[in-house]
Amino acid sequence: MRVKVVLKCSECNQRNYNTMKNKKNTPERLELKKYCRFCRKHTIHNETK
Repeated sequence: MRVKVVLKCSECNQRNYNTMKNKKNTPERLELKKYCRFCRKHTIHNETK
């Protein structure tokens, strides 16, 4: 049961990444450290709808 999710930068609030996750294994929201091209650094990206 994989679903499509969008990752948003926690600092500038830009939606930078689309990814998939398995809702059965990770029911909580994703939080990954990824590169933001708008901030030009690695920041925490949170899952949005």
